[in-house]
Amino acid sequence: MITKEGTLGYLKGLGDLLLKMEVTKAKGLKESLEAGMEDAIKIVSEQANKRKKIIFIGNGGSAAIASHQSVDYWKNGGMRAIAFNDTSLLTCIGNDYGYPFVFEKPIEMFADPGDVVIAISSSGKSDNILNGVKMAKKMGLQVITMSGFKEDNPLRSLGDINFYVPAPTGAYGFVEIAHLTIAHCIVDAIIDRNLINKVA
Repeated sequence: MITKEGTLGYLKGLGDLLLKMEVTKAKGLKESLEAGMEDAIKIVSEQANKRKKIIFIGNGGSAAIASHQSVDYWKNGGMRAIAFNDTSLLTCIGNDYGYPFVFEKPIEMFADPGDVVIAISSSGKSDNILNGVKMAKKMGLQVITMSGFKEDNPLRSLGDINFYVPAPTGAYGFVEIAHLTIAHCIVDAIIDRNLINKVA
């Protein structure tokens, strides 16, 4: 049974962790959380206004975040957003090419120049996420990453903007909530500021 003290401690730990998130740009250049958020808002809104897609990829809990946010970005935010989480797609690509390629192949097929990939991985070391990001970069897409656990995880060095949650390894709840918060913060700011041009 979780005690009152345990519940409050959990929530305080989560709140403290959200404020400790770190942001790096390409080549590992550090910037403040606020500046990183503003950069992400700018990338997403500018590309969305050019009718480019916002593509979310993630596994497990991160796949749930990807699906949830792709719907929020298009329904509430007015952006062309998608997550490659269809069961037939995942099992087909996994069977024919191998699971490490379940995001690389759809990105290669469906992404267009100017699209934005938002890659979400708690560990930052899932092969299929890394391969998807590498394909996105090969195609010249902009990439925003969200990772956690080890500070030297490989995903953290691959994006144009990289959000990192310094949570202990295995603290999936904290990392997933932080990633969902980042994604919500981006789309909510875009909506609040009315940054998306309405299509006639």
